[in-house]
Amino acid sequence: MGVASRRRRLVNGKRRKTRQRKLAFASEGGGEAPGSDEGRVEPRAAKRTSESPADNEHWMEAICRRENLQAALRRVMSNKGGPGVDGMTVEQLPVYLRQHWPTLREQLLSGRYRPQPVRRVTIPKPTGGERKLGIPTVVDRFVQQAVLQVLQPAWDPTFSEHSYGFRPGRSAHQAVAAAQSHLAAGHGWVVDLDLEKFFDRVHHDRLMASVARRVSDKRLLKLLRAFLNAGVMDGGLVRATTEGTPQGGPLSPLLSNLVLDELDRELERRGHRFVRYADDCNIYVRSERSGRRVMANLERFIRRTLRLKVNAAKSAVARPWERKFLGFTFTRRRLRRRAAPESIQRFKRKVRRLTGRMRGRSLRQVIRSLAPLLRGWRAYFGFAETNERRDLDGWIARRLRSMLWKHWHHGRRRYRELRRRGVSRRLAIGTLWHIQGPWRASRTIAMSLALPRRRLDELGLPRLWPVAR
Repeated sequence: MGVASRRRRLVNGKRRKTRQRKLAFASEGGGEAPGSDEGRVEPRAAKRTSESPADNEHWMEAICRRENLQAALRRVMSNKGGPGVDGMTVEQLPVYLRQHWPTLREQLLSGRYRPQPVRRVTIPKPTGGERKLGIPTVVDRFVQQAVLQVLQPAWDPTFSEHSYGFRPGRSAHQAVAAAQSHLAAGHGWVVDLDLEKFFDRVHHDRLMASVARRVSDKRLLKLLRAFLNAGVMDGGLVRATTEGTPQGGPLSPLLSNLVLDELDRELERRGHRFVRYADDCNIYVRSERSGRRVMANLERFIRRTLRLKVNAAKSAVARPWERKFLGFTFTRRRLRRRAAPESIQRFKRKVRRLTGRMRGRSLRQVIRSLAPLLRGWRAYFGFAETNERRDLDGWIARRLRSMLWKHWHHGRRRYRELRRRGVSRRLAIGTLWHIQGPWRASRTIAMSLALPRRRLDELGLPRLWPVAR
């Protein structure tokens, strides 16, 4: 019996080592969060009106729970993203964690974890200019994601019902529908607020004061402060950060909602009808005079209390059909949702880039590159209630016919290709004789017969407008 017992202990020990080798935190951290529920990974959520600290100081234990860490790793791996200043990729993260997680865990639980600076990158804005992003290292992204998964369930129920950005179960479509309901109720003027460089100008001390009203764990407060002060590497040089929450990390949206929750509460206190999506906030009033008064008062509140600045060039008091909100605007009559003209023009520019010149690509290859763009645009702007999408379907078909006409190069080949596609001899000759330029050719009967919509469907071109059955 003694030999058998030793063998069982040896086998069980090997199994435990194998599980730990798969991922170092796979069997650590269990039972350290408050409460008796095994699957619970976050403290109890507060109600909307509560801002009191948690009833315990074990937030970091909840963050380091096995289930929470495994979910954070899966999320970081699925989000992909580029490497940070250390060059580590998401594919290398699991291997790194197998070797270093015990050390990282000890640093987190003792309050000694120090994030690395973020890597500065810039991306073009849809409306022009550039947006600055800060890319954390993959290890810091993993830690931020683990923190987010604990804090968001606790904080989100305390946020305003009029806030829709970066919140679970809420979407831009819901925000646009809420704006439409305010307009339908007779609030026909909009105060369109745009905060200037919001993510770069968040006041750290005010933000941490808001966090401290909700979090009592000093280790977590120290960790969040460290993320804010981690610095930015730009052009090989590290620059200290004294304000702002750089876009690019998992925690940035939650912290931005926490900052702007104070604005939401002020708007609610004043009894305004409003909709906010991240730093894009629209307030709906009954008259232009009321709108100008609201704009002046809020500009003063934002400057003095939030220590932020309203972008005067992009903010305005106007009719809703003169402004856009989350890519949508509204028709003047019946107040129906429609894609904003700027959104349509941006979409057309992208289509033109993909269909400008074939550069040796076949029509099938061009359609394959177009398909993700069309599906994504349809998924978002399919929420519109007007028929711009039907017009865009026709315009895209013309772009492809024009591209094909240019690809045929000269009259002899164009005649041969038209005939091969079933166009009559007389119509083919007449088209070649009268038409000059690919865009004009794209609207002829001959090109519609040579490349009908049915053929584009067969090649896999998605439609923006649903086909009647």
